[in-house]
Amino acid sequence: MIRAMIVDDDALVRLGLADLLAGDDTIEVVAQAVDGLHAVEQAIAHRVDVALVDVRMPRMDGITATARLRALPHPPRVITLTTFDLDEYVYNALAAGADGFLLKDCDPAEILRAVHLVAAGSAMLHPAAARRLIDRYHHTARPAGDRARARIGRLTPRERDVLGRLARGETNAEIAAALGMRESTVKAHVSRILTCLELSNRVQAALLARDADLTG
Repeated sequence: MIRAMIVDDDALVRLGLADLLAGDDTIEVVAQAVDGLHAVEQAIAHRVDVALVDVRMPRMDGITATARLRALPHPPRVITLTTFDLDEYVYNALAAGADGFLLKDCDPAEILRAVHLVAAGSAMLHPAAARRLIDRYHHTARPAGDRARARIGRLTPRERDVLGRLARGETNAEIAAALGMRESTVKAHVSRILTCLELSNRVQAALLARDADLTG
């Protein structure tokens, strides 16, 4: 069972998301929060797996809340869910440790899919957000590529194989099948990659791999 938390200052949005998630038998909404400070308190109290976090909220915004949530001893994975797709929100949310970025007007099925993917250790970005990240990559590829290749040089050849497939959007199960590994071994490799590269999540790892031209 995936333990979910909804963080939004709009009561109607919280109600709508709660109804949506309640329709999935594998997701339980264990907490709701009205702002970032409340979200951190609720995450500590309820051991949340996945938090859907709005950006614009009083007292503490969603970006700051994401960083605080990810710094907890038992950090939930975070999906930033907002009405606004401004570039700064995408970059700042991912830098703070978010594993997903979706707009509130996306198909409800995409929100459910994102919760499952993020809970399983994968990532999910709204297509517009992904497009912006790709455009940013193309504009900064050369200097960023040199730095990224230097960092990835710390990894073993097998870890680089895993990272390259991760960057292409493959799940742990797909990577395991392609490389002839157990899924648990892939998870161990991903954990080691994130630790070695000093990254918070798969999205950041994928961006670094793209900078290093590791996606093939």
